[in-house]
Order: sequence, then C-alpha cells, then structure tokens
Amino acid sequence: MRAQVRAIYGASLSPDATAFANIVDDGGYPRAVQRFLRGWRATSSRDVELPVEGPVTRVMHSPDGHWLACEVAPDGRERTQIWVVTTDPDDRDARRIDAWSTQTDDSSEGTAELIGWDGTRVSAILTGEDGVGHSCLIDPATGSRVVLDRRSAGRLVDSWAGAALIRVGPRGYRELLMLRGNTEIALLPYDPGSVTDAGVILDDHMSRRLRHGFDSDSTQLYHPAKDYGPDSTEGFVRALIRSDNGATHARLLEVTVTADGVSYQVVAERPGFELDEFVISDDLSTVAMLWNLYGCSELQIMRYTDRVLSDPIPLPGLVAGELSISAGGAMVALTVQSPSQPRTVELVDTRTLEWEPVDRVPMSGPVGTTPTLETFAARDGLTITGWRYAPPPGVHDAGALIYLHGGPEGQSRPDYSEVFPLLLDAGITVFAPNVRGSGGLGREFMHADDREKRFAAIDDVADCVKHLVSSGYADPSRVACGGWSYGGYLTLAALTFHPELFAAGVSICGMSDLNSFYRNTEAWIAAAAYPKYGHPVSDYELLESLSPLQRVDALIAPLLLVHGGNDTNVPVGESEQMYEALRERGRPVRYLLFEDDGHEIAKRENRVRMAEEVRSWLGVAFSRPPGA
Repeated sequence: MRAQVRAIYGASLSPDATAFANIVDDGGYPRAVQRFLRGWRATSSRDVELPVEGPVTRVMHSPDGHWLACEVAPDGRERTQIWVVTTDPDDRDARRIDAWSTQTDDSSEGTAELIGWDGTRVSAILTGEDGVGHSCLIDPATGSRVVLDRRSAGRLVDSWAGAALIRVGPRGYRELLMLRGNTEIALLPYDPGSVTDAGVILDDHMSRRLRHGFDSDSTQLYHPAKDYGPDSTEGFVRALIRSDNGATHARLLEVTVTADGVSYQVVAERPGFELDEFVISDDLSTVAMLWNLYGCSELQIMRYTDRVLSDPIPLPGLVAGELSISAGGAMVALTVQSPSQPRTVELVDTRTLEWEPVDRVPMSGPVGTTPTLETFAARDGLTITGWRYAPPPGVHDAGALIYLHGGPEGQSRPDYSEVFPLLLDAGITVFAPNVRGSGGLGREFMHADDREKRFAAIDDVADCVKHLVSSGYADPSRVACGGWSYGGYLTLAALTFHPELFAAGVSICGMSDLNSFYRNTEAWIAAAAYPKYGHPVSDYELLESLSPLQRVDALIAPLLLVHGGNDTNVPVGESEQMYEALRERGRPVRYLLFEDDGHEIAKRENRVRMAEEVRSWLGVAFSRPPGA
C-alpha cells in the first residue's frame, strides 16, 4: 500500500473542555471529527456527516456546547458554505444556514465564511457576486439572520452583545473598526502601512459563555434589539487586538471604547518578533499567545487578571497555530507540526503546563529532517533568511530546488511538507527562503515588495541561487525553482527574468499574467491586492512588465504547471495560457490539472500525486546535460 500522511488540525475545544472537534485529513477530502475527552464517551469519536462533498475548512463549538458549525468547500471550490450539527452524536441532522436562496445546493451565488459565535448565533460573512460582504448573525436552528454590516472589502472579526469588530482596508493596510449601535469607531491612530487584523471583544457585563440547564439565567441571552450603543448604561467596551500600529512588529493591545473616546495600552510584546495569534477564555481569566521567532513558534500563557506571563512553554513541534481555549481557561488546544511531524492537535493544561497527547496513530507517510536557518545579503544589502533542507547522509546529490511560499505575505517556516521528503530522499536539496514581502519579519520587510518594488523580490530569488552555489550547497547547472500561489507566480517571474539560472520550474496555482488575474479572480480578492501588485487601470503598464506571460520568450527551463480546476482565487486560466504559450514555442512543458480540487489542492490523493509528479519532473530535468 502507498504510504499515507495523516494530519489532524483546527481544533475547537468545547466550553467545558470535555470534548473537542477538529479536522482530519487522511484520505479523500478533509473531514470534521468530534472527539470526547471526559465522561462515559471518553476516547470515542464521531465523524461529522455533512450532505455535501468537499473539504471541511473550519469547525467551531458554540459557547453553550450545543452546536458545531462547519465551513465546507463543495468539490474543493474556493466558495464555502456553513453547515451546523448538534454535538449529540446520535443526532445526524445537518442543515445549511448560509444559503442565499432556497436552492441550497447552488454555490454560484456567493461564499460564506465562518467567523465564530455571538452567544447562540453563528457569526459569518456572506459575500455575493458583487464582492459586498454581509456580516451576519445566523440562528442555527431557524436560519434567521441579523445583518451587522455591509461593505466591500470588509471582514467581520468578532461580535458580542451588540458590538462588532470589522476589519477594513486592503492587504498590508488593514485596521479594525468597532460598531456600536449606529456608531463606527476607529480603534487606533492613523498609521499607514500598519496591520490590525485580529481581535476579540471583552465583555465585563455578561459572560460570553451561555449556560443552559438548572443554573442558566435567561437574562444573559443576547437580544439584538437591546441598546448597547454609546449611550447605553454599560458605558464602555474593551477589546483585545493584534496590531503593529505604532511599532515594527505585531503585539497585543487592549483597547477601551467609551463615550469620551478611545484609549489603548500594550498588553504583551516581544521586541523584534511578531505575535502570530492569541485567544482569551470566555471568563477573561487566561490568554494564550503564540510568538513567531524566525518562523519557529513560542507559546506563552498570561493570567489576564494581573497580567502575569508564564515563561515560554516548550512545544512538541517547531511550528504551532490555530489556538483554541476552554471557557474557564484551564485548557488550550493548538495545532503543532515539524518537518518530521504532520499537523497534529495537542492539548496543554494552562495551570500545570503539562501536555496531554491526543492522537498518536502511527503515520506511515514521508518525513523530512530539521532544516538549517540560512542568512545572506541580497544584492542591495537587505538581509534574507531561508530554511535549507539537506538530503539524508549517503544520498547522492541530484540538485537543488528553491521553493517559494504564497502570499506574498506568507512565510516559509520549518513545518511539515508532503513534497519535501520525496525530494530529499531523491538527493534534491530544498531551500525555502523568505524573500522581501514575506510576513513574520516585521512591517517594513513585508512592504519591501509593494508594486514597483516587486522587481527586487524577483532579484531576491536569483540571489538565493547565488547563495546556494557560493556556499557549496548546489551545482549551478542543477538549480530549479518552484512555488505555490504567489510562489508559483514568483517562480514564473524568476524563470523569465533570470532564465540562465534555472534547470527546471514548478508553478502550482500561480499567476502568469497579473492583468488577466485581476480580470478573472474574485472581486474581493482583486480589490484587496491593489496596494501589493498595483491597480489594473492606473498601473496597467507596471503589471504588464511584471507579468511572466509577457516575457514568455525568455522562458527556456522545463516547466511543470499544476492547478486545481475549481480554483477561483487564481483562476485555472493562468496556468492554461502559460501552457499554450510554451507549447506554441516548442518549449518543454507539462500541465497537471486536478478537476475535482481548488486552490489548496485539498484532496489527499491529489496531493500525493502532485508530490510524486514534482519529484519525477525534477529528477528528469536534473539528469539532462547542461544546456539540453
């Protein structure tokens, strides 16, 4: 049998920490699973059955523990739906609650993003064909909804008891607004180029956890008609937010909004390092934070009542994310991974700081080795970092691959890859750099590739080749370039701007022409990209000069193109037009299309085949004589 990877991630703890739900990816599309930790069902689990075929992309417990909300992408498409089930394993009823019409199987009307819960209601963003996002609260039992906000390029971040946090602004220039009644309040001073993108409302007047049963208090239930505006008796609203406003790196801030104005204070920061994410318990007792140290993760727990911060807690893996916390703050769940360990859910007791293993089913898939962090100077002196993965000892050196992450605000981190182990075993060194524009390294570095500065990012890829060759890690005649999404675009750009440096290329769901990308991608994706790439009207010539398709005559390296047929983020036409252009010129090119998948290539069998095709493609390319 073919070795398989088993990934477990995206956990959501039940309020009382007796169970959690997560996503399991071990065959077919990723699915939601409910697992029980305590009580008579302890150690048992239940597959969440949904009447739609496609990957589950998020699952979340309701604050009262009664519901599970699931975000699912039919057929691997980019447009998602929201379904709810109860947490009773014997109740198999599932209903879709985001449908724009009575035709609940029609995915062409828009997309729904699961944000969280506001009391007993699901908070979500429903975005139509026009790109206008409707931030809503949806009753899971009836499907009735309350619209909190309507705007293009707006994203609901959190809502509670009549207040809502809305993220506005394009990529790299985002801020949070608080909505209270009919009032819209900016939370932080104007600071262009800063990013404020995550937050949670702290309610000192009613618990975010809604109890049911003999100890329940019906007056605690949120009523949408209740006045929580600036003139209400509550008087103020607090929020915890993540922002690099006024700083070089993201930190944790507490903001207080009153009738007299807005004030904020720094709750936690690590000079020189980014706050990746945080969660706070419903009783406001405990905060869990993940810091980004050159791509590795560090976990800290804060006692929020007195701001006492724990020492960093050793993680059972190099990279962590997807924090979830119980209502009382006693337990935190998170996803942990390393090059030798696929994503898995781990639980930590916030009082004892001891780890409770959750899933230890043996994994038979390929694993990689721990990489080395490399640092070098680009041609203009900017410091570039990257992770170098070396083949196992005794394996013959076959070549090297520079692998570029997506985004461009993504980050190459020492996490698990299904592609890298196959390449390493074949003797191919992998170098995963963080060229300018990458996230996790501060706001100045992230903006270093905006618009006309993107030419320098393309040159960074060429400087990666120089570093590998000069350091003795690569033969200059056997260096390839590959990447996913924006990394696929940057691969094509590097192959056309610096064709003499590369023996092969692999572009996965990458853009080949920035103007056609703007014409065919989703409206809200295009609007958010203007500050990063340029505007398709005022910057048409810049986009032309940055588009690999316009320089296709220079592309001589054998190229493998991979795409998901249902990709509406980077439409499949981006790979198709590059494939046709190269075929017309008689250049070596192969096109691998997964018709039942989207931008993420989520289906397990497709990812396995893609990894094997990449290994085969590079093996053939590196075996050719130089110049052949």
